Amino acid sequence: MENLSDVIVVGGGPCGSFTALNLAKLRIKVRVFEEHAHVGFPTHCPGHVTINGLKRLGLYPLPAKIVENTLYGVIFHSPKDCEFSVRFSSPITCVVNRSLFDNYIAEMAKNRGVSYHLNSRVESLIFEDGFVKGVSVNQNGKIEKFFAKIVVDAEGISSKILRQANLPTLNRRMLVNGVHGEVENVKDLEQDCVEVFLGNDYAPGFYAWLIPKGEDKAKVGLATKHGNPKEFLQQFMLKHPIASKKLRKVKILQMTFHPISLGGPISKTYSYGFLAVGDVASQVKPTTGGGLIFGLSCASIAAEVVHEALVRNDFSSEFLSIYQKRYEETFGFDMKFMLKVRKILNAMSDAEIHQAITLCKKLNLNKTLYNVKDIDFQGKSLLYLLRSPRILPVIFYFFFLYLSANP
Repeated sequence: MENLSDVIVVGGGPCGSFTALNLAKLRIKVRVFEEHAHVGFPTHCPGHVTINGLKRLGLYPLPAKIVENTLYGVIFHSPKDCEFSVRFSSPITCVVNRSLFDNYIAEMAKNRGVSYHLNSRVESLIFEDGFVKGVSVNQNGKIEKFFAKIVVDAEGISSKILRQANLPTLNRRMLVNGVHGEVENVKDLEQDCVEVFLGNDYAPGFYAWLIPKGEDKAKVGLATKHGNPKEFLQQFMLKHPIASKKLRKVKILQMTFHPISLGGPISKTYSYGFLAVGDVASQVKPTTGGGLIFGLSCASIAAEVVHEALVRNDFSSEFLSIYQKRYEETFGFDMKFMLKVRKILNAMSDAEIHQAITLCKKLNLNKTLYNVKDIDFQGKSLLYLLRSPRILPVIFYFFFLYLSANP
């Protein structure tokens, strides 16, 4: 049958393409349906990713043209202008051009034989005897049906297809609305550090960021729990006492908008002949909103389980539940830890945030954090940091705030 493949992937973003790539390496026939005319457009995040995370995925080093900058640390700005900086002993993160990064993964998948269908919006799932058996696709106004033994949903945060699979969607109460821009003519940049600006006057419920790309170019953005993120960004760039000195005269080259899920992974990511990966499954760090490394890691696990299902010819919900068990074994502890931290941060006033950053600075925690190797696994990193007595006052401070937020 011409429209039959082993696996259909909904969405040609990095998680969808990485799932397809890993399956194609195992000689599995895969089709990817992407609703946009080009892979990598529009971009939805600044592309700030950990180097260790990319190494674990076999994606590092990246081609030089994709990497816009390599960073050694972060500078935290409190709501009352206290500055706490951490520089690590080696490069900890890099900034990638998201369009080139997404295309890089897609091209590797294509070279392995994956078939990409652009301008192809998946409208609905096809069910047979309770199992997902394919998708109905709108291609230039024409509806066509495609069939597969299993469908992997990497559609992104919209969750349209996920709802059709009768799976729980992400926690809408834990969404923030993000805006991301690229600018030039930035002044006085710290070229080797990302800058994080906290405070409800400029980014209520989250934070603002400034990520240097090199020379006078940078990525700037924020996310908010309420209100118009574009208006908050304009206020941040023009009125923030520190950021405005760097950004007041910039030229905005592009700007995009995208919601970010901070509620942790959805409670069920599998069904009969169906798996969900990436943003649609809310596989995103609740602390920072970063989803690339976790999403790509879960895509890799999904590919392993899909391959096993094809070998066994078992696409039952019971067998595919192995996917969720495996990623929870890998990331569950850290996700639970980060979700608790997110709830504490959401409950903190600007004064409490300022006090926490001031405390970190007074205790010289930059020296304690200097040798942290992995900032993706934040729960496990905390266990490592507990070896240092310097960290204990901060732990007790946040524990008190947690008790206050959860009486």
